[in-house]
Amino acid sequence: MKILPEISRTLNEYLLVPGLTTEDCTPDKIDLSAPLVRHQVGERAPVEIATPLVSAIMQAVSSPALAVALAQNGGVAFVHQNQSADAQAADVRAVKQHKAGFRPNRVTVAPSTSLGEVDRLLTAVDQGVAVVTDTGAADGRFVGLIGSDDFHLQRHGAEELVKARMRPREEVRTASAEVTLSEANEMLWEHRLDVLPLLDAEDRVVSLVLKRDYQEHKSHRLASVDGHKRLRVGAGINSRDYRGRVPALVEAGADVLCLDSSDGYSVFQAQALAWVREEYGEEVFVGAGNVVDGRAFRYLADAGAAFVKVGIGGGSICITRDQKGIGRGQASALLDVVRERDAYAQETGVYVPICCDGGLLSDYHMAIALAMGTDFIMLGRYFARFDEAPSRKVRVDGQVFKEYWGEGSSRARNAARYGQGETMVFEEGVDGYVPYVGSLHTTVAQTRAKLAATMSSCGATSLRSFHEGAVLVQVSERSYEQNTAEVKLRERTVDSGE
Repeated sequence: MKILPEISRTLNEYLLVPGLTTEDCTPDKIDLSAPLVRHQVGERAPVEIATPLVSAIMQAVSSPALAVALAQNGGVAFVHQNQSADAQAADVRAVKQHKAGFRPNRVTVAPSTSLGEVDRLLTAVDQGVAVVTDTGAADGRFVGLIGSDDFHLQRHGAEELVKARMRPREEVRTASAEVTLSEANEMLWEHRLDVLPLLDAEDRVVSLVLKRDYQEHKSHRLASVDGHKRLRVGAGINSRDYRGRVPALVEAGADVLCLDSSDGYSVFQAQALAWVREEYGEEVFVGAGNVVDGRAFRYLADAGAAFVKVGIGGGSICITRDQKGIGRGQASALLDVVRERDAYAQETGVYVPICCDGGLLSDYHMAIALAMGTDFIMLGRYFARFDEAPSRKVRVDGQVFKEYWGEGSSRARNAARYGQGETMVFEEGVDGYVPYVGSLHTTVAQTRAKLAATMSSCGATSLRSFHEGAVLVQVSERSYEQNTAEVKLRERTVDSGE
């Protein structure tokens, strides 16, 4: 037995001491970009993100819709692995179909399709126009377009056919699939087009460029994209069926993978990492974890982990500490692992990013974690609140919530993640609700603004300078109680209208 000579500390027990705010510390000059995968010290990482936020590998969080929205805002989502490899690969493909400014066609019909069916299909998607092919299949030959402005069911009737109201191919301006986004946008404005279909050599629609996406594209200047301008997406894997799952995810285009486990300090993760290196060399990036100390970090870094996740038992939906008695306060875990990461980089010349996973209840906790040295942050509850998350909305006492459950809960039935075979013997997560807050785009922008403001107050213009120059102080119990009392007082004052 060994007892560490420390108290297990949480992120809530620290505050940042302001530094000198210089003329360079303005919001437009704050750089929140972070490396996502290992790289040589002094060089840029092969994969970087402009917003240091990634979504948790959870059924209640990382849908393709959320992955698209998060990538548009500079982060990356990790599609969960508690499904078949084929289903997970399909989710990855759905995200990779999105190129920056290029929209995948989501509705294809035949000339013989009824207008009623077209109306139903268009109502279900955010596109406004359907592609018409000779066969009605997505790989059919392009013969025209039909949109919501081309017909009215009360006037034309739900039974009338598409061929009577569609814009035929000869009346539709198209472009080659090789066209650049700048060229496509120029054609939209020059020819006053609402939509521009891009076709391959066989007259199949590869993607659409919509005028209404122009401003959206401009607003997503931080988007996480690969070398082909496709949105980036990650995917979770486990240490049991990776030999079949990894090839499917790589073929689907996943940019980065991550071993998903509550406790990653195991020979099984090292074996999985070794297999991926043997099969793919350095071309496939696999993160690993979770860990809470420097020993475990070095073990996974030596095994080839692209990044290492830090945190056991600190998640809002996790009960691993209650069930198994393992874990560590998130602040203590981060500080230990950061020391080891920096020592490892100095010894080997290889920088292995760390990801803070859990223990974050507010935006300021994210700032504390980044100041302590984490490179990026994985969030579950934060993202589960949004429209783009896959869970249902429910109304309780007049307030709207979204369902949220842990991967260690009976609802998730993710027994393989916890080494419990085919059946959950006990739970390491719970099932609950989180307050619904609306769109991811709005809230992530607010979080970015808060992080930038904090860094400005600390005199930092980049995450690296934030790591190196941040000054933190522990908060006493009395200080914490005073702050809590003041917050409650302000809330009562607002509620009473005083």
